[in-house]
Amino acid sequence: MITVHHLDDSRSQRILWLLEELGEPYEIEQHRRDPVTRAAPAALKEIHPLGKSPVIEDNGHVVSESGAIIEHILRRYGKGRLQPPVDDPQYDEYIHWMHYAEGSAMPALIIRINIGRVGEAAAASLPRWDAEVALQLTYINGALGGRQFLLGNAFSAADIQLSFAGELAMGVFGLSDYPNIEGWIRRFQARSAYQRALNKGGPYRFAAT
Repeated sequence: MITVHHLDDSRSQRILWLLEELGEPYEIEQHRRDPVTRAAPAALKEIHPLGKSPVIEDNGHVVSESGAIIEHILRRYGKGRLQPPVDDPQYDEYIHWMHYAEGSAMPALIIRINIGRVGEAAAASLPRWDAEVALQLTYINGALGGRQFLLGNAFSAADIQLSFAGELAMGVFGLSDYPNIEGWIRRFQARSAYQRALNKGGPYRFAAT
């Protein structure tokens, strides 16, 4: 049985969603952020030294980092679902999006958000990071042109992996200039597995209303 150490308003929502898409049974160990600092609780360090979420336990084996967790779950329980076969022409594109989500998109968003919190001392660097965020969102928006999902009309784990970046961008910056991203988010949030994950995971402020 998989145990998901789930932190509110975090990337771990993606793991609940993945498991719901696969219909794989799991348990949730809830962890709550500090209401003032929004930091993760120290209890997460008892599971993994980094003290971050998501992290899962699968029959005594601890796995951290979203991409590694998704790969672990698909390898053990996916039965070929939610990813193209390795000899499929789209496989390289799938791998690109799986790594792009945390390698390029999320760092740009997180750095821009944190700089904005610092105040006047960091104001000079804001235009640079506004441009970087725009670069990433323009790239994603263009890739989704004429597509329902990242790989075309077929939903995949790449959509799950990149979803948090899209939801974060929508919640913090708005996506009026990026209609393809906004439409993509509306589509994946309407999936029944996504909704089941919301119901089980508890309040999630990045779910569209």
